[in-house]
Amino acid sequence: MTVIDRQRDTAAPGPVSLVRNHPIVAFFTLALGLSWVAWTPWILSRDGLGVLDVSFPSVLGTTQLTGMLPGAYLGPLGAAFVVTALTTGRAGLRVWVGRLLRWRVAPRWYAVALLAVPTAVLGLGTVAAGGDVRAPGLLVVVSYLPFLLLQVLTTGLAEEPGWRDFALPLLQARFGPLGAAAVLGPLWGVWHLPLFLTEWGSWPDVTWLAVAVFVAFSALFNVVVVWLFNRTGQSLPIVMLFHVSLNNTVTVFWATMFPGVGGDELQTWLLGGAAVAAAAVIVLTRGRLGLPRTRSPFGAAAPQPSSSAV
Repeated sequence: MTVIDRQRDTAAPGPVSLVRNHPIVAFFTLALGLSWVAWTPWILSRDGLGVLDVSFPSVLGTTQLTGMLPGAYLGPLGAAFVVTALTTGRAGLRVWVGRLLRWRVAPRWYAVALLAVPTAVLGLGTVAAGGDVRAPGLLVVVSYLPFLLLQVLTTGLAEEPGWRDFALPLLQARFGPLGAAAVLGPLWGVWHLPLFLTEWGSWPDVTWLAVAVFVAFSALFNVVVVWLFNRTGQSLPIVMLFHVSLNNTVTVFWATMFPGVGGDELQTWLLGGAAVAAAAVIVLTRGRLGLPRTRSPFGAAAPQPSSSAV
């Protein structure tokens, strides 16, 4: 953006200039707002609050693909595209898409993304169940990889190009890695809040404690995701696999292997595991969360789209 363009934005504030001058705020406003508006019919339907006498089509035994997924794509993914296009144009979009396609990383990171979370989750489940663990059937085991791919194309593709690909680099540049994690993690959790009024959140049996635990877990798990993002050279494929391996492990294996451990107890154990993992990452990296040493740990090392303002 030229000096003239910057002066024009300041002199005649409008939607475009507001986005250019406050890209981070614009992104989170659009990401949450667009998703929440798009989810409203699902929330009000019989699959949620029951205000509307309609039901969403069920796919694979759930209405989440038809009720939740459109809003998920529209929010983080759509907001990241719009704000990137308005602030940095084609050059910025190439960088944004480049991280999404950055799959050439050391094989060990694929092992971390695919094995670390499932191992941790199943270990926590074994402890939570007091050793009362059921062996999963062959069909359950075989279904893991197809459902993992589905999760990558749905949850992973809808969320990570926004949260980690767009927002995280800007937040780290301004606030450093710990500051970025402190901002992004809770907002990531808050984005999910309306979903607790649907079958996704086990409505109407959900409690305020369960919601608080989920947001806290999101904030802590995000610390580990930030570390992985930085250590892999900002590889979105690795981050997506890491993220959805958690969802997929719980969806495919938990109810079968640990039938005596309910959803609220599961979330509490996951919170404890995330707290330990986040603390370990912070201590072992001395708060850098994998950020290269050529970058300042306090931010201000990367260029902002059009302004240093949030």
